[in-house]
Amino acid sequence: MPSSTPASPGSPTSPAELTVERDGVPLAVRDHGGAGTPLLLLHGASRTLADWSVAAADLATDHRVVSMDLRAHGRSGPGSTPWAFPAVLDDIEAVLDACGIQEAVPVGHSLGGMAAALYADAHPHTPAAVNLDGVGHGRPEQYMGLDRDTVVQGLDRAHQFSAAAMGRTFPPEELETTVLAQQTAMAQALGIAPEVLDEGIQRALGETPEGQLYPRPERERGLEMLDQMDALDLFPVYRRLTRPVLIVRAGRLVAQGGPLAWFDELMAAYVKGLDRDLGELAAAHPHITLETLDASHAMLLERPNAVAGLIRSFTTGTAGLRSRS
Repeated sequence: MPSSTPASPGSPTSPAELTVERDGVPLAVRDHGGAGTPLLLLHGASRTLADWSVAAADLATDHRVVSMDLRAHGRSGPGSTPWAFPAVLDDIEAVLDACGIQEAVPVGHSLGGMAAALYADAHPHTPAAVNLDGVGHGRPEQYMGLDRDTVVQGLDRAHQFSAAAMGRTFPPEELETTVLAQQTAMAQALGIAPEVLDEGIQRALGETPEGQLYPRPERERGLEMLDQMDALDLFPVYRRLTRPVLIVRAGRLVAQGGPLAWFDELMAAYVKGLDRDLGELAAAHPHITLETLDASHAMLLERPNAVAGLIRSFTTGTAGLRSRS
């Protein structure tokens, strides 16, 4: 049975820190309080619940809001079994049970958006789901203007690039000179206040027995997670679902340039095919709402209040949702 231990009073301005246990895996949860339609907020790969801080405070003014660190991320345990979506869905269910909001709307960004759609598919009582730019790498035929071999080679190259970075250790002195410097540069490029990233960086770091730091998840769990993401095609899931789904797409690509210019070409082709296919999907399935936000994939940090506004409009205007306190 899951257990939870509040660390501070729960309210929109003073969240409570909880730990929910499931099968020996501690799951870090933040209860933002609030009243209204319950939401469970899920972050992206190699990120933490800290990404939701600004949007969660906004949403808690008229929603019941809870966020969590996915397994192997942030302050949640890695588990003793391989990282897999079914285990993540069971974790989500345990958190909702512990918080008494079993019929919450799962709202996820990137990896979290994939999990939100999968959870709604696996749990018929879930009233709706929100996926913020959680698309994976899709199918080769979705890369418009590129031949299959070029796409397959590019995706393999992208996977190797991500795998090489997963769980990479570094000495503590590099935290200031390299990691934080890179995050500050990204924040400046995207118009994000650097302090918004600080909690997330600290929360995402693990430490080896030798005193080396690394971004969680640790390498083994991270590689398992990448494989799960690469294998996932959400289109059959969307077609099966009959409950309302909001899909929010990023309206801007951030050019990598330099030695990663090949990745820019790959992603530009994918965006064209993905937007085409999602448009056709939404036209054929009235339960799907498709929105595009003027932001990059980092929309949750870049435009948190705009993200909260889209979620609010969806939960307010979708038939079948009922406010709960």
